[in-house]
Amino acid sequence: MTSTTATPVTPTARRAATTATYAAFIGAGFAFASWASRIPQVRARLDLDPAALGLVLLAISAGSLLALPLSGPVVTRIGSSRTVIAMAVLLGVGLTTAALGSLAGVVPVVVGLFVLGFANGAWDVGMNVQGTVVERHLGRSIMSRFHAGFSLGTVAGALLGAAMVALHVSVAVHLTAAAVLVVAGVVWQARRFLADNDETEPDEAREVPRISALTAWREPRTLLIGVFVLAFAFTEGVGNDWISVAAIDGHHLPAALGTLAFAAFLTAMTIGRWFGPALLGRYGRTTVVRILALIGIAGVALFVFAPTPIYTFAGTLLWGLGASLGFPVGMSAGGDDPRRAAARVSVIASIGYCAFLAGPPTIGFLGDHLTVLRALIVVAALLGVATLIADTVRPLPATHPRSSKPPRAAGPNESGLRATTGAETGE
Repeated sequence: MTSTTATPVTPTARRAATTATYAAFIGAGFAFASWASRIPQVRARLDLDPAALGLVLLAISAGSLLALPLSGPVVTRIGSSRTVIAMAVLLGVGLTTAALGSLAGVVPVVVGLFVLGFANGAWDVGMNVQGTVVERHLGRSIMSRFHAGFSLGTVAGALLGAAMVALHVSVAVHLTAAAVLVVAGVVWQARRFLADNDETEPDEAREVPRISALTAWREPRTLLIGVFVLAFAFTEGVGNDWISVAAIDGHHLPAALGTLAFAAFLTAMTIGRWFGPALLGRYGRTTVVRILALIGIAGVALFVFAPTPIYTFAGTLLWGLGASLGFPVGMSAGGDDPRRAAARVSVIASIGYCAFLAGPPTIGFLGDHLTVLRALIVVAALLGVATLIADTVRPLPATHPRSSKPPRAAGPNESGLRATTGAETGE
């Protein structure tokens, strides 16, 4: 017989951790959108041309890309709760530095944004690891709903930013207040996270050694999941950055309708993430994400070649729906094994976030030669790659705890939270 030495997690603790994880995702989205909503005012105050502004904003990506590969060992050592708490405080410092720095010059803004990006990258890994922990304890997949929470946070941050602009509240006051609000809320909630390792698993299973981030970089499955996530991150990022431009310049829609097309994309993606768990529980990861990738391909093609505005909007909706679940499902797949979740999620996130860095210049470069609208076809091509490698996100097979193979985290059907079905495993 195997034995356990830890007390099982109570339903109250599970509910508290679920709420806390939502708070971490919403807080991250709120903080980022708060900054983004005031970029025009910062640009005007510092008198930046588009090229200079692009270089300033690159500081966020540089900070995130530095943090992502380092965050795996950090989360493994101190846990997702302490990581998110520490990074929330650091993000507050970065956001406040950028806000107050806008009164002084470019250099403090760049420093603040670099710190903000670094904190956001490690925070992202920590909260995604905790999301996989909550999924295991709930016995069902809800990662996509956490990511929907991030989207809701961005909407709230953007709306508040618009109100601050309308009320002529200064950037320094607005963003400093937003930083205090985010830090206070997230630090309070993240203390209620669950332990990253499954405390109810047998002693033999908990004796399986953790892996380093370097080891995770050598795992074919982890790397393929990273490519899978990159394809969906590229799909999402390009939609965020270029749908309005392509609708206005390519389809010659009025500016208001172009903005509405972007809103339709965000709405479809949020709806897909909110209702996705039911589909994942019923049909499994691989089937759902493969179908959504095909829907995304159809949506991009319809958007690019739409003969009338109504087809443009239909394509936008299908594009957003198709992009909705790839990123969160990839994070869930990286966390299937609780002992190795932190290292694998950091690797997957590092690969995936390259899409957010490469997406805007890639489409811009192709747009100079093909027009932005036609350049969007590259999104469909990457979704085609995701369709071909969708099997990589299926749950790890069950193994004996003493086996040298990595243990499988329990999960519903093919969502990675209960035992897989014969249909999904090919049995």
